[in-house]
Amino acid sequence: MSTTEDYDLLDDLEAGELSVEFEGQEPWDLLEWALERFGSRLALSTAFQEGDVALIDMAYAIDPGVRVFSIDTGRLPQETFDLIEDLRARYDGLRLELLSPDAGQLQRLVDLKGPNLFRASVENRLLCCNVRKVQPLTRVLAGLEAWVTGLRRDQWASRSDIRKVEIDHDHGAIVKLNPLAEWSEEEVWDYLRENDVPTHALYAQGYTSIGCAPCTRPVAKGEPVRAGRWWWESDAPKECGMHCAIETGGFEHELHAIVGESAHE
Repeated sequence: MSTTEDYDLLDDLEAGELSVEFEGQEPWDLLEWALERFGSRLALSTAFQEGDVALIDMAYAIDPGVRVFSIDTGRLPQETFDLIEDLRARYDGLRLELLSPDAGQLQRLVDLKGPNLFRASVENRLLCCNVRKVQPLTRVLAGLEAWVTGLRRDQWASRSDIRKVEIDHDHGAIVKLNPLAEWSEEEVWDYLRENDVPTHALYAQGYTSIGCAPCTRPVAKGEPVRAGRWWWESDAPKECGMHCAIETGGFEHELHAIVGESAHE
């Protein structure tokens, strides 16, 4: 197992230089470099979107022992679990970990706000996302030096300037890798078809971005990719807080009451 003593940690300058270096290169080129540099201190995050499963296919081809994790929020559609089984069957020995929210935090959230709090307000929805997604993510990233995401610049305005190599200052200044940043949705689907990669069944039903069952719907032709996420909200970020910090005074106060000190770690 690699340790922090085995290499110098990246800083923002080096990350910027590497991002420029890998711009224009294929996603698997960045994955190969990252797996060699970080080894077991790297993990691939997946929510089983189209880009995520493409990255699983690429990374597994480079290192079948690559660590992959996802967060079982407790509200995922059955089709997500069906895909997990398909991936396990396709990639023998795939190291796929399902993480769960802290039971105590989740109980406090439901006791205070109810099980469907996310419909009441944007802040309530962010609380739900934080407890079910962000807190488990924060815990797993605390043990890593680098993580890989399927983020692309064409997904939403808030993602238009992501770089292939970044320093994630929201999670202890670890390295965040976005190998698909410059790919289009069409390029991802071309890769999936060419390599016969298992994909989420809900795409065939008009979904273009898939999360928790009550918070995701199919989109109409011409709508943005993430239009089906939290569609009842207006003038609110189409983000859950996993990939960008979302903070307001009221939100932070309630989060601290539910989660405790770890909300600020």
